[in-house]
Amino acid sequence: MTKTRQDAWQEEADIQLADIVLRHIREGSTQLNAFEEAGNKMKRTAAACGFRWNAVVRHQFEEQVEEAKEARKEKLKLMGKASRAANLRYLTQSTEEENRSFPLSSLSLDIVIAYLARLQRSEGSNTRVEQLHQLTAKRADELEQRLQAAERENFLLRQEREEFMVMMDRARQLVALGQELPDRTQFQMEHNGNLVRVEQI
Repeated sequence: MTKTRQDAWQEEADIQLADIVLRHIREGSTQLNAFEEAGNKMKRTAAACGFRWNAVVRHQFEEQVEEAKEARKEKLKLMGKASRAANLRYLTQSTEEENRSFPLSSLSLDIVIAYLARLQRSEGSNTRVEQLHQLTAKRADELEQRLQAAERENFLLRQEREEFMVMMDRARQLVALGQELPDRTQFQMEHNGNLVRVEQI
């Protein structure tokens, strides 16, 4: 489904955007997730919602943002060690629901660590990551080589330009003094300041 652009932001849309973002902050989710949800609900892009939040709406709700951050801290404190241990057991067990998704707001550091430990134990899980890393490193090397070649070429062009400017200055001086060049080639200066070579007969 493509989202159509709506130019004008109404006050109701600003309030709806603020409610969604504040809820995500309280739940420990990211603002990017909030912008995605707001974009889907308001038929706008996530980027438009993010821009509106950062440019206009956030400044109107600074107190509420601080309150939401405090609420998130309190929620994390209340989770306690028992909740973290339960989450750790849930993620380290190998069940049929292994690929089940759950909200980002329920994630804690222990959950992430347990998930990464299980992921590390699974065979071949990081093969794709390694391939992607190798491709990225190869591409970075290619770009570095191209950059170095471009810098060398730029350096040579600068040297040639400087040599050419020295030759032009010398030719202008010789023409201004009416002297002949050693190879019997003469230059004549036009009204616009360009030098034109005059062949000797």
